[in-house]
Amino acid sequence: MFFILSKIFSFFIHPFSWILVLLLIGWKTKRDQRKKWMFRAAIILTLFFSNTVIFCEFTRMWETEGQEIENVQHHDVAIVLGGMAEFDNNHNRLSLRRGGDRIWQALHLYHLGKVDKLLLVGANGHLMDDKLDEANQFKAVLIDFGIPATDILVEDHSKNTFQNAIESKKILDSYPEIDSYLLVTSALHMRRSLACFRKAGFVGIEPFTTDHYTGLVRGYTVEQYLLPNISVMADWGKLNHEWVGYLSYWFAGYI
Repeated sequence: MFFILSKIFSFFIHPFSWILVLLLIGWKTKRDQRKKWMFRAAIILTLFFSNTVIFCEFTRMWETEGQEIENVQHHDVAIVLGGMAEFDNNHNRLSLRRGGDRIWQALHLYHLGKVDKLLLVGANGHLMDDKLDEANQFKAVLIDFGIPATDILVEDHSKNTFQNAIESKKILDSYPEIDSYLLVTSALHMRRSLACFRKAGFVGIEPFTTDHYTGLVRGYTVEQYLLPNISVMADWGKLNHEWVGYLSYWFAGYI
């Protein structure tokens, strides 16, 4: 139930939904003054939530700081959280999205000898069945890449971050030789993820963040200051999701 409610609630925390509501109120209302303010508010929110610089500055306060891969200490396993791909039903294959940087960086860590094994975490976080079985499908691809199947562990039951941590603990508890963990996920997602894994009993787990929106150097362009970017509105949806998700998990006792 918590999983289903979180997916439904996601619609209401997206800035586009707020703008749509304002436009609908402005369209339906018969009072000229209210109509004017609804349309003005919709324009202001559109400009605010489509500005790259504003989004990045808010995100900078939330993202977990990254580290250079050369500075990563050795760990027995890299726990790679799902949400990296969609399934291309037309061509029967995985298709990477922005979160695909998680598996890319995890493979780099593996080939450098920074981690001995990979634990691929998560099945399908969507409400509808779209044939995505992410962890198992990624395992098949990695085996095709030449990685030994014995070095690839799979957790294929969890559907959200809280379940990721609980189910991963069950699997790794059956490997007493594994006692050092590196958590690999997006910088935007790391704060909530790390809190869940520590709550689940992963003592000493270390973070390794990927696909950062921000960095130590700002370096914004003139276009980013001045030109609206509609894709930034979708990114705001992800940031709002993390804020609300963290608070929801805290109230639920998940972190």
